[in-house]
Amino acid sequence: MAEAHQKKHDYHIIDPSPWPFIAAIGAFVITFGGVGFMRYLNGGALHLFGINFAQPWLFFIGLAVILYVMYGWWSDTIKEAHEGAHTRVVSLHLRYGMIMFIASEVMFFVAWFWAYFDVSLFPNEAIQASRTAFLGGQFPPKGVEVLDPWHLPIYNTIILLLSGTTVTWAHHALLHGDRKSMIQGLTLTVLLGALFSCVQAYEYAHAPFEFKNSIYGATFFMATGFHGFHVLIGTIFLLVCLGRAIRGDFTPKQHFGFEAAAWYWHFVDVVWLFLFFCIYIWGSWGAPVAAG
Repeated sequence: MAEAHQKKHDYHIIDPSPWPFIAAIGAFVITFGGVGFMRYLNGGALHLFGINFAQPWLFFIGLAVILYVMYGWWSDTIKEAHEGAHTRVVSLHLRYGMIMFIASEVMFFVAWFWAYFDVSLFPNEAIQASRTAFLGGQFPPKGVEVLDPWHLPIYNTIILLLSGTTVTWAHHALLHGDRKSMIQGLTLTVLLGALFSCVQAYEYAHAPFEFKNSIYGATFFMATGFHGFHVLIGTIFLLVCLGRAIRGDFTPKQHFGFEAAAWYWHFVDVVWLFLFFCIYIWGSWGAPVAAG
């Protein structure tokens, strides 16, 4: 009966999945555990039912559950694809889902850009006297040294743009059935992503300003830091695709897992271009540049 139903329709009804429920439990545990962990780091307490939950262990239990769900859920998705469950309709909906996810990530960065432009374009706003006093009526604030955009930031820009070309090379190689070139392109992309993260970590360690006590530092680290986190996620995403490519997964007609990773990586590239121009170049005009 199930086989007849599958042949009649262009979609495939799979067995109920336990992963959404387990993921919800993990999300709750990691959230509650995160609060307890922060209380623990600050020497506080979080008592519930006579138990002090201000301990790190609950957070790591939730993290382990989330990682387990990620591995199990995505493994099932790959298995379903190999079994032929990803029909044209299912594949289309997977693409819609990835597009909506990237759109939500765009709005996430809109929030940080909004905060940055609000404070940078209106540093001397009359209705916010405290902002004027804190910034000295200018942006970047008085006394803040900024990073030279033509040093490490331009290096990272070149690295990300180059990684965008290598992942595109890998995609075109796959479409033409050239698995060797695909693996080479993916390997270079993963290495470039890791290099970007290393350069950004070095930049953060030598930044002349801090996150605290500075609107400039807060907006800078929130925007560039979350982008760096997305680079790390994208690198892991592509690393998994590289492992699957070496294993023999992906065909010219069915490779949405890799395609989604490429979409995500290009999104990361575009966001970085906005960050580089708006924060590193435009945001440093008129401010003293740190030496080195």
